[in-house]
Order: sequence, then structure tokens, then C-alpha cells
Amino acid sequence: MSISLKDIEKTAYLARLNLSESENKKYLDQINQVLTYIEKLNELDTENVEPLSHPIEITNVFRDYVLKESLSQKKSLENAPFKTDKFFIAPKVVTK
Repeated sequence: MSISLKDIEKTAYLARLNLSESENKKYLDQINQVLTYIEKLNELDTENVEPLSHPIEITNVFRDYVLKESLSQKKSLENAPFKTDKFFIAPKVVTK
């Protein structure tokens, strides 16, 4: 499978790109090289090959979940610059 110069020009037009003639030819060659390589890959027998999510077999390392007590309301409000007895005070950021 290969594409034509007309395909490159149409794609550039749709992408709102202003390409010169030399750029069109350059991209045509490059895309056709990629397509040739993909065609070559399609010739491989992948019938018994398992799909991969990652090329290197790795596992995530998670720390153990340890239940801890959270901050008290008093402690969490301790260093707040603006607060009431129970709440943080912040400037209004939503307007109509």
C-alpha cells in the first residue's frame, strides 16, 4: 500500500498546513517508507503470540495499606491563615 502526492496535499489541506512542493515530496517518501515497513510487519506470523501491554515484564510495587488516624479538625486548621471555628476561609473563585 502506498499513498499519492494528492493524498499528502489533501491531508495537508485538512490539517491547515501550507507545505511547499519539496515538503510534499519529502513527506510522501517518508510516509511510504513507513507503510512499506508496516506491510513487512504484517507478513509475520503472530498467531500464537500473546498481546502485550508493555514490552518489558514489570510489576507495580505498592506499599502495604496501613490504617492510620487522620488529622483532627483542630490540627488541620492550625496553620490556616483564614479560618472559622470549623472551616477554612478562601476567596471566591466562581463568578456568574
